[in-house]
Amino acid sequence: MLLAASTQVVIQKVQQAFSDLERGRGYLVHDDVYEGLVKIGFSLDSPAFYTVCESFDQKKNGRFRLDDFISLCIFVQSSRNLFNSFDTSKQGRVTLDLNQFIYCTANCRI
Repeated sequence: MLLAASTQVVIQKVQQAFSDLERGRGYLVHDDVYEGLVKIGFSLDSPAFYTVCESFDQKKNGRFRLDDFISLCIFVQSSRNLFNSFDTSKQGRVTLDLNQFIYCTANCRI
């Protein structure tokens, strides 16, 4: 399966951020994940950040391996893209009816 060029670029940025932050441990902790997201261009508030971390921390040990971090970042990028498609006035807010909400959540599943 070939990845879209934009996805390949995101994965390269994610891999570089992981490499810069893992400090020889082979994993990131929450603070590293947050710093990595900022480095890649994502800014999440605390509730969103901790919820997404909880969802992608497969072993529930607060350690994010490269594959966990890539999955988390692809999810955030996909969510941003989907959000932007509904934020037609570019105000950073959207209003969704139930059908639109279900469409969005179904499209954000990995």
